[in-house]
Amino acid sequence: MSGHEHEDHGHDDNRDHDHAPIVAPEAPGYYDVMETAFQELMIEKGYFTAGEIRRQIEVLDSRNPALGAKVVARAWLDPEFKGRLLENGRTGCEELGITFYDETQLIVLENTSEVHNLIVCTLCSCYPRPVLGLPPDWYKLKPYRARAVYEPRKVLEEFGTNIPDDVEIRVSDSTAIQRYLVLPMRPAGTDGLDEEQLAALVTRDAMIGVIQIQSPTQGVAA
Repeated sequence: MSGHEHEDHGHDDNRDHDHAPIVAPEAPGYYDVMETAFQELMIEKGYFTAGEIRRQIEVLDSRNPALGAKVVARAWLDPEFKGRLLENGRTGCEELGITFYDETQLIVLENTSEVHNLIVCTLCSCYPRPVLGLPPDWYKLKPYRARAVYEPRKVLEEFGTNIPDDVEIRVSDSTAIQRYLVLPMRPAGTDGLDEEQLAALVTRDAMIGVIQIQSPTQGVAA
């Protein structure tokens, strides 16, 4: 067996095995090396510890779109909360116990019958991670980052979202200190749903602005 030592574990190895090839990990890139070097330097200087870095990573890993969905559902049900959320997205989220682990600000953009909002980061992948978790891969790709700005209507069509010509599409460019979250329009047919049921309708992509939330009865046969 090439590439590694064979160890006798006391069982019959005469059977055929369909082993996937072992692929050597890629060498770390420039930014990976710089990140590691920076972390080691900051730890050496005493600015933070390896344990603090690990805990921060755990916090990041705990975030997911369900947090944002909770915020959207509450805004749909509570007009006063919605007003506070649109005035200051960060403090609005904090009302629901969602903490922010950095100094970034959050602006919540409301979709209406006249305006549809789309979020992008043209420089890298700045994203409202405290409320949505990690960004999807396509959000970080250069084609989306560029085309969302100069042909947003066409980009939305590729996601299956057709915005009428009389509806304005506003593209907001995230930065390192300012992130955006879309407050989608509440779909028809949801008047009798509670907050948990409404939150279940809200998807990550709707809070980025690439899709619209459909009525729960849409596509259901009569």
